[in-house]
Amino acid sequence: TFCVGDITIHRIVEQEGPFVPIREFLPGLMDEQLEENRGWLEPRGLDPTTGAVVLCFQSYVVRTPHHNLLVDSCIGNNKPRPNRPTWDMKSDDVWMRGLSAHGLSLGDIDIVMCTHLHADHVGWNTRLEDGRWVPTFPRARYLFSEKELAYWSERHAMKSIPAVADSVLPIVAADRADLVASDHVLDDHIRLMPTPGHTPDHFSVLLGRNADNAVLTGDAIHSPLQARYPELSMFSDFDAGEAARTRRALLERFCDTDALCCTAHFPSPSAGRLTRWGEGFRCEPVEA
Repeated sequence: TFCVGDITIHRIVEQEGPFVPIREFLPGLMDEQLEENRGWLEPRGLDPTTGAVVLCFQSYVVRTPHHNLLVDSCIGNNKPRPNRPTWDMKSDDVWMRGLSAHGLSLGDIDIVMCTHLHADHVGWNTRLEDGRWVPTFPRARYLFSEKELAYWSERHAMKSIPAVADSVLPIVAADRADLVASDHVLDDHIRLMPTPGHTPDHFSVLLGRNADNAVLTGDAIHSPLQARYPELSMFSDFDAGEAARTRRALLERFCDTDALCCTAHFPSPSAGRLTRWGEGFRCEPVEA
């Protein structure tokens, strides 16, 4: 749990561990870059045994004076994800226990925000009930980027995308989606910041009353190595060049400020403050 101003930020970690080989995850990574950074990356950010990048898969719950927000709903249960064995048809209670550990129930969430619509950011949007996908959070409105939803809906219409079918479109069908622009302002504590590249209209979330006390980056950045080398894009970025420009701009904006940088996938504690490191940046971890 992190406190910034009058906002409390909780992490709900669903999974954390080695994901895929780091050279596969960051195709542009040079051997000499990897060797130069191995000493500080291992073992938290790079598994020394397998050479796999270590990623955390998590949600953030943000409590402001006005709302309880869930930012990114992680992996979810009972979802067919054959390409990712650790996500496929999962049926554990890790995420739900994480929510209740912070004294929250499903009915306490007012707003769900999805920084983008990839499978590991929309999973708990829905749950299976009598063979149907229904909204998990009974009172919540779900904020999606209108442009992002249009893109994935169009692709899904051409070839089925399981995460869109089971975790996004049922929210729209239930009339629970609020479609917004990626610079949407929710209130005086919460506003979105366009950070496109990883997906067509990815956004990050700025927290703070009339100040940037924290930023939830979503997938604008995945690994601490990308802070040092912002031009390193990951394998599934929609537009690698745009993602790199977006990442550098985001790191530059919050470098040497008091803003807490809360990442979606950095190894625990996943949050830190940005400082300069040569031509790049370093995220100095901040323990909760």
